[in-house]
Amino acid sequence: MSDAGLTYASAGVDIDAAESSKHRIKALVESTFTAGARGAFGGFGGMFRVPAGATAPLLVSSADGVGTKIKMAIEAGRHDTIGHCLVNHCTNDILVQGAVPLFFLDYVAFGKLIPEVVEQVVAGVAAGCRENACSLVGGETAEMPGLYTPPDYDLAGFIVGWVEEDQLITRDRVREGDVLVALASSGLHTNGYSLARRIITERLKLRADDTFPGDTRSTADVMLAVHRSYLAALSPVRGVIHAMAHITGGGLPGNLDRSLPATLDAEVDTTSWEVPNVFRVLGEAGGVSRDEMFRAFNMGVGMVVITDDAGAAQVRASATAAGVENWMLGRMVPGSGRVILKGGK
Repeated sequence: MSDAGLTYASAGVDIDAAESSKHRIKALVESTFTAGARGAFGGFGGMFRVPAGATAPLLVSSADGVGTKIKMAIEAGRHDTIGHCLVNHCTNDILVQGAVPLFFLDYVAFGKLIPEVVEQVVAGVAAGCRENACSLVGGETAEMPGLYTPPDYDLAGFIVGWVEEDQLITRDRVREGDVLVALASSGLHTNGYSLARRIITERLKLRADDTFPGDTRSTADVMLAVHRSYLAALSPVRGVIHAMAHITGGGLPGNLDRSLPATLDAEVDTTSWEVPNVFRVLGEAGGVSRDEMFRAFNMGVGMVVITDDAGAAQVRASATAAGVENWMLGRMVPGSGRVILKGGK
């Protein structure tokens, strides 16, 4: 038995690598600071000023991760997009209630901390924060040997936004005869990857650099497409929106129902759009049933807006101006809070 003294490094934690990571991400973090950010990089707590002119502000918060999509990023050796996905996902979650982002915090945990990978991950987070005018005011980078097996790591994010209390969007605004407007997703977003990855590796036997079937892009490009933010498309028209649903895990049936009053159903016309190639390929290769596809994936619909006919025209115009494909998806009818998928697709 050796009598040599132990160090943190001998236990698998490299403090020097952590310091290197901090130096690498300093400029990235500071590039996200908006007018409300206070304090400097490296503080113990992040600070942010309540927006000037706010009269009755409500803070709206959310926390999330990127799921098994992170495994595909690791396998492809691409770490600079999943952070962007994370920020956009969280932004959409609070946008559903009418809130716009104020600040963001991230958490990255490694089995073995590699400064270059930390830098790439945070570069993605910073890109998402800049897109959504959201300050990255803090975070944590942890090295935990024995808990994560290299090269695996995990990523989570925490967002805080605000909305004036009288502008809060809730299901209470929804009325019979309201219409549904769909905004297109950019791909799988951050859900369904456990199933998608199994189909890709076991059924299709595709590698990251293989061309994805029916597409000109590589499998990595298709599967790591950045989760779309709808802030620019919908923030200008929040006043005409009655309710929204961010289509994440659970698909249309498991998310749109969260925005419905107990006395109304949402009738979704599944013939109103062409399901994108990526979902058709995964469904056919995996032998996945129609119902299961709609539960596991967004099927090309990233956000659903509930509004009246006049509001729908404004929502669609705003989405189009922001470069987001959109279409009429269905209508609200008397019922019991269910999502009804109509059509044979």
